[in-house]
Amino acid sequence: MGYLEDFQAQINNRNLTKFLQLWEEYCASDTVEAEEFIQLLIAIKASDFTKSFGQFAEAALPLWKTIPAGQGSYDTLKHLIDLQTTNTPLFAEVSLDAIKQRYGEDNLTQERLRLTGLRSRDSFQGALSSFDLLMHMHKGNFVFHTGGWGVGEIMEVSQLREQIAVEFENVAGVKHITFANAFKTLVPISSDHFLARRFSDADILEKEAKADPIKVVKLLLKDLGPKTASEIKDALCELVIPDGDWTKWWQGARGRLKKDRIVESPESPKEPFFLRKSEATHDEKVHSKIHSKTNIDEVIQGAYDVLRDSSVKSKKSDANATIKERLLSLLQNEDLTISRALQILIILDTSFGHQVPGQSLKEIVQALETPKEDINAIEILAIKKRALGLLKEHRTDWPELFVSLLFSLPQTLLKDYLLKEIWQDKDARQRFEKECKKTVDNPMNSPDFLVWYFNKIVSGEAEEKLPFSDKKGIGHLMEAFLTLLSQIENKAEYRDLTKKMINLLSAKRFAVIRDVIEGTSVEFLKEFLLLASKCQSFPSHDLKILRSLAGVVQPSLAEPKSIEEQKHQANIIWTTEAGYLKKQARAQQIGTIEIIENAKEIEAARSLGDLRENSEYKFALEKRSRLQGELRTISNELKHARIITPLDIPDGEVGVGTVVKVKSPKNETTTYTILGPWDADPDKNILSNQSKLGQEMCGLKEGDSFKFKDETLTVASIKSFLKK
Repeated sequence: MGYLEDFQAQINNRNLTKFLQLWEEYCASDTVEAEEFIQLLIAIKASDFTKSFGQFAEAALPLWKTIPAGQGSYDTLKHLIDLQTTNTPLFAEVSLDAIKQRYGEDNLTQERLRLTGLRSRDSFQGALSSFDLLMHMHKGNFVFHTGGWGVGEIMEVSQLREQIAVEFENVAGVKHITFANAFKTLVPISSDHFLARRFSDADILEKEAKADPIKVVKLLLKDLGPKTASEIKDALCELVIPDGDWTKWWQGARGRLKKDRIVESPESPKEPFFLRKSEATHDEKVHSKIHSKTNIDEVIQGAYDVLRDSSVKSKKSDANATIKERLLSLLQNEDLTISRALQILIILDTSFGHQVPGQSLKEIVQALETPKEDINAIEILAIKKRALGLLKEHRTDWPELFVSLLFSLPQTLLKDYLLKEIWQDKDARQRFEKECKKTVDNPMNSPDFLVWYFNKIVSGEAEEKLPFSDKKGIGHLMEAFLTLLSQIENKAEYRDLTKKMINLLSAKRFAVIRDVIEGTSVEFLKEFLLLASKCQSFPSHDLKILRSLAGVVQPSLAEPKSIEEQKHQANIIWTTEAGYLKKQARAQQIGTIEIIENAKEIEAARSLGDLRENSEYKFALEKRSRLQGELRTISNELKHARIITPLDIPDGEVGVGTVVKVKSPKNETTTYTILGPWDADPDKNILSNQSKLGQEMCGLKEGDSFKFKDETLTVASIKSFLKK
């Protein structure tokens, strides 16, 4: 592959003269690998040299002939024909021969040859690619649109009109494309190609991905080429794996990918995963991870990775014996810090049961002069946790160290471990409580800790009676949280932490804030709103929501509604989550299925001719108008919809979300549930808040009477429909 780097250098430098000199030298070679040749031609296609190169493409034919007959030979020639601009008789002959060998003479119709330009031979650039596409054009086959429409399924092929109808993933409706445009924009893909499967049977692909993540990732890499973790997520998340399941799924998949010998895993997130030509042997992994490295930290990381992924049998191999020797030799390195030495000793003890004379783990841990800094310098999480265990086992000052590390370590998993160990020791617990109070009083002491601890407390993860875990304490945490946000939101080094804080507060329509402020005093809410107003990360719309939430808890804080706000309140369509999802599903049904099917009906009716007397055509058009009208209505309703939450249900009076028992003059009791219009069901006594009876009752309190249909009724009891 040495030539590839040289060619790419000239392409990057835009030096056409040197590039052509290198091309002449390359074409004079005795042999060539098809894969290298194809990669070179692909690089030329993507470069600025494409047009200029076309007249020199024929020089490669002698070199191409050295490639053994087969797929590699055909693909190489296809790329040459895509690039060539000379249209010489020699190119025409080799193209025809290649097509005959691939498809047989029976499929060489004059019409196909005409469409690809090989019949007249005047201009047949891209002839092999075009012929492949023509042979692929059958109903139910898949193509990929290079202009951004994504994968498409061929719905119809018309040889007479020389066009195909294709339904694409990224555009609505069926698109009609002429053969000429198809040659320029479409690439045939097989039904088992990753993109085709994601388009046609995503549900089945999801099941396979959950059952065997490696199989699906390998399919992706095989069909799409090397991809970074971020690019793999773009290709799979939501489209195959639901967004909520992604993190857990990818953690499991990545761990297995690292152990797979056919997949080469990157050493950094910016580098791609790729498929190897053959399985990597254990010795090859050891060499690439360890023996080829000179940096001490890279050797430690590589040794840990290989030993962690090795089977019991391979751990006893000669290759792993060399890892042990390499680690022992590093202990003699002059640049070795005590933190690195500790990591090496832990690996030797864990993987080989080897104790170094005069350098026991107990001795080195007790000798640490700056244990906090030394532990923080360890990047491998498992080794760091083991080192923390050694601190607790062999040092009397471990309570002080654990508390200090808890407030400085970034890893959430280790914070949980540290807190658990601290809480089991009286001295450590007292230190933690004291330090925790300092941080709440001055959040800048430990911003990462405060955000982690706040999340732990408000999410209900804390198992023990931790500091600030009662209602009053959570209020103090919220105040500290908002104070911290106002202090760091404009500092570049805290950009990620700020984003995390905003997401935590605003998730699920400010669910955390709703829980924290519920039942709090007017004084607390005033302080809360003041602190929130100092946070520039809250836009005016969010601050308005926060004021509204505070007004629900303490009505005296509610701002008088303007005429516009009252009008907006009247336009709200209240609904349960089930009602909202049902309405949303109907909109999706219309937009993604019924309108598309109607478009096919219109097209079929149009083909019958005589549109003036065509009743099928008129009926199809009327149906389209009806569907579009319904979709517009639902879309507008969804914009005004609001899912009922506990804070939306009035306390002590009838309103949306309440269950009301009503007594008649005959002392007969009837129970009504008042919800929005989408959830109304008169047969089950579920009333819409917009109904006449619902409006008559809204605002009434227990014991109030009202008239309905010449009958005086009394409200006997009121409760929330969310309380079972």
